[in-house]
Amino acid sequence: MAGKKAEKGNLKLVAVLDLNEASVLHGQLMNARGHDVTIDASEVQRVGVQCVQVLMAAAKAWEEDKKTFVFEKVSDAFRKTMQLIGINIDHLLAKEIRQ
Repeated sequence: MAGKKAEKGNLKLVAVLDLNEASVLHGQLMNARGHDVTIDASEVQRVGVQCVQVLMAAAKAWEEDKKTFVFEKVSDAFRKTMQLIGINIDHLLAKEIRQ
């Protein structure tokens, strides 16, 4: 399961975001569409490009909807993977964790 939804708009990502998790993640994000979303990626150990695509498409959709889409916490592995594949998420990070 790509994430655990504690309440509408909060999404905690699981440790392994691989191809199998991409459709689950997409479904969870679509259920949150129309609401501000805060994502906790603090436990992510591995993330595949398919899940990155889902997350970046969601970020764009939320921007178009004029809703907040922010990563509240990110693991080092998540941050390093994003950098490795050339994705800059600094604009999506909560102010408290921006470097």
